[in-house]
Amino acid sequence: MHFTVLGTVSAQVEGHAVALDGSKQRTVLAALLLARGRVMTDERLTTLLWGWEPPASSTNQLYTYVSRLRTRLGVRNGLERVGSGYRMDIGDADFDWDAFRRLADTGRADLAAGRYEDAESGLAAALALWRGPALTDVTAQLTAAEGPRMEEARLGALEDHTEAALALGRHADTVPTLTRQVGRHAVRERLRGQLMTALFRCGRQADALAVYEEGRRVLAEELGIDPGPELRTLRQSVLTGTVPAPRAPGHTNAVLPLPPPVGPPAGRGGWPGLVPALLPAAPGDFTGREEETAEILAALRTGRDAVVTGAPGIGKTALALRAAQLCRGAFPDGQLYADLRTPAGAARTPYEVLGWFLRALGTEPARLPDGLDERVQLYRTLLSGRRVLVVLDDADDDDQVRPLLPGGDSRTVVTGTRPPLASLAGTRLLRPAPLTPPQALALLASVEGAGRIARDPRSGARIAEFCDRLPLALRIAGARLAARPQWTAAHLAARLEPEGRRLDELRLGSLDVRAALTRAVDRLPPDVRGAFDALVGTGRTRVTVAEVAGSLGTGTEEAEALLDHLTDACLLEGWSVAGDPWSHYRCTPLVRLLVRERGRPALVA
Repeated sequence: MHFTVLGTVSAQVEGHAVALDGSKQRTVLAALLLARGRVMTDERLTTLLWGWEPPASSTNQLYTYVSRLRTRLGVRNGLERVGSGYRMDIGDADFDWDAFRRLADTGRADLAAGRYEDAESGLAAALALWRGPALTDVTAQLTAAEGPRMEEARLGALEDHTEAALALGRHADTVPTLTRQVGRHAVRERLRGQLMTALFRCGRQADALAVYEEGRRVLAEELGIDPGPELRTLRQSVLTGTVPAPRAPGHTNAVLPLPPPVGPPAGRGGWPGLVPALLPAAPGDFTGREEETAEILAALRTGRDAVVTGAPGIGKTALALRAAQLCRGAFPDGQLYADLRTPAGAARTPYEVLGWFLRALGTEPARLPDGLDERVQLYRTLLSGRRVLVVLDDADDDDQVRPLLPGGDSRTVVTGTRPPLASLAGTRLLRPAPLTPPQALALLASVEGAGRIARDPRSGARIAEFCDRLPLALRIAGARLAARPQWTAAHLAARLEPEGRRLDELRLGSLDVRAALTRAVDRLPPDVRGAFDALVGTGRTRVTVAEVAGSLGTGTEEAEALLDHLTDACLLEGWSVAGDPWSHYRCTPLVRLLVRERGRPALVA
């Protein structure tokens, strides 16, 4: 199970969003989650739902909210009646508030110990979990009771993150965020002092002094006090030009500075004197995936690589680039990136990719080794003692990836759909689910950009479901709306509704849902593809291992192997039903449409 309160309150069970009925049911769920296993009395829950004057039917209504919540969360919900109240034990389920606090506490400890790179990346991961104001869509009573302490925790983490960034000399990067936050929280002197420091280090002494004067005026008018001694001392340092320099400029952390770079000296070809920075930009409208992003960052931070796998269009590349963007500072010796597939769809050889990487690391083209083994050895030698982030996108299998793993202090993020990638040792495997309905709407609205989704959220929700809530399909739909200002959200939803034309609608320029799904089908081995033909011809809404074995005339082991292969290829999705010994499988809707289009009767979802 997966629960979120840092933004819209939501729940997922086995990757599927749980339907929550309005603000009061969300309030019950959030209150029980924040109680962390303690009993919430009926009286306390009633107050959080209705305030001090609840309706006469409040007891029955509370029972109804809890009963529906228990049913929708399933049998392992951990929700129980205890005395005159309720408690909820979520065990080891994912809970974004708990994840935030763990990351923030670790980052604060790293900051105190002078491990500035670790602190900066860990706190960035913590802040990435916030998708808006905490406890969105709950009652005003719960927001008033819990919101201030949660916002205080966020601001504390933001200040710690800024302190780590300033210690590392990243003052220019912090100015936009600090300016915005000081405007929102004008009496927080630590934030104001950090903005003054950043501005001074950017050569903006007058602006730094203006920020102080504005703070002095606000504190006097709103609180009747003068700035504290730390802010006054900082002002004097700005006036005299004695603001301290960054504590750890150019180092991954203040305790263990990096050794000098290893490799060919400047002037011998390659890219002499440059730190490779090959990463493409992450999407500026990246939405959701807070938990997955935090998991990637935590893996990299603890010395593990990450593998992101999932259905075509699920947003693997965007997630990898988003995580890479957030942790660039932890890899000051460079970032390498390669798309492991050609524009025609063929797999690139490790030999070719290593040639790119070695040239980016300073090797003269004429000195590139002729053999694969020699290129691997030189690659790992050049990266020895360095911290470099390597992103390998759209990998074919583990054999393609292994020669490209740098080892040592460098880390790797791999994306792809093929099951052999799970065999890579020492990795954290992530398989993102489709976006939640709120996240899908947010992405659609961000890409569309003209407010049509916000004005007609019902049509937006229909578009999101027609897109299977896949980021690729949502991005195409939003871009089509952006390109056609005369269209309404309802008009696009109507165009997507007919199944026979949906895949045609989900195509724009080089973005094409049909092409992405077709590649997944075409990669199946011939015998598996033939069995898939027979399987989808059954017309069942869902199938189990036993049913497939009966339909295909095979044993249960062969049927299970087939279903596992198709699930690994992201052409089927599987889930378990309580009390049923067999897992259930079905096609995702867009895969069903593709199969029908290719002349195969589809498994009805």
